Amino acid sequence: MRKMTRKLGVLAAAVTVGALALSGCGASNSNSDSGSGGTTSATNDLASKYANCSLTQGKAPAGSLGAGNDTNVTIGAFSGWDESTATAYLMKNILQRNGYTADVKTLDAAAAFTAASKGDVDVLTDVWLPSTHKTYIDRYGDQLEPLGCWYDNAKLTIAVNDSSPAQSIGDLKSMASQYNNTLVGIEPGAGETAIVKDKVIPAYGLQDLTFTTSSTAAMLASIRKAEADNTNVAVTLWKPHWAYSAFKIRDLQDPKGALGGKEGLWNFATKGFGEKAPKAAQLFKNLVVPDADLSELENLMTQKYGGNNPDGAVTEWLSTHPQFESQIVAAQLG
Repeated sequence: MRKMTRKLGVLAAAVTVGALALSGCGASNSNSDSGSGGTTSATNDLASKYANCSLTQGKAPAGSLGAGNDTNVTIGAFSGWDESTATAYLMKNILQRNGYTADVKTLDAAAAFTAASKGDVDVLTDVWLPSTHKTYIDRYGDQLEPLGCWYDNAKLTIAVNDSSPAQSIGDLKSMASQYNNTLVGIEPGAGETAIVKDKVIPAYGLQDLTFTTSSTAAMLASIRKAEADNTNVAVTLWKPHWAYSAFKIRDLQDPKGALGGKEGLWNFATKGFGEKAPKAAQLFKNLVVPDADLSELENLMTQKYGGNNPDGAVTEWLSTHPQFESQIVAAQLG
């Protein structure tokens, strides 16, 4: 089948194309054309169509639907985003129980959207709208099809250790030295990275801080080290995330709204996926994962299994939630 037979070189090319199209230091949320491929936000504002997340819209029983002509499904997970990994592997398991062969490819956001637009990845389960992934949807949205919103209370944050002095993001300007003059970020290509660079830093005058970007793992390690050393740390984070239960951290207030408001987490598929795999498409539309369940699954994956066996974590989670599969098939979630 078309995805399963692709070589790794295709995905490597997607990384290159994504990096060039959306800038190697993270996607820009500006309205300028920064590269070729897809429609730009200069001519399209597709993301605004997804400003309202409904957990019931599009839900319908999937049991009587056929698997379709293509039973091989590749799900894209964003590197370092635990809710992305959790839902990607959860849906992989659900699809396998319903007649599909499924796998997960972990990619940086830029590469993942490029791959989905080209059909090298079938579905992305962690598209943050209307703000975080606006640039990607404005650029590639007409080459994708939405498969429903599964979480309606997501938000980007700047978090600090609970014992530290800053209360709002603006405090970091005058208190920079108490945070080692550093704001610790995540992957360069992440939507949050672009928002922090293009909106948060200018809005609060934080240009003198060093904004580091490498990986989510490095960001989490900085929280862990600060807690062990009893020092201060400021990081880019988001909700939902298991770190809020694992560490003594809190969010800084964002009075200027630079990080954006509440967002929805959406599934998007390569265009035509619903016709080729109708049951799979409906299963994605039926997905809803409440906070408590998502946190539990993320904790299993990252803490008990150390990020090394996401399939095992999903299997264990489903064993304690035996009705989940039947509920998603019957559209009883949400």
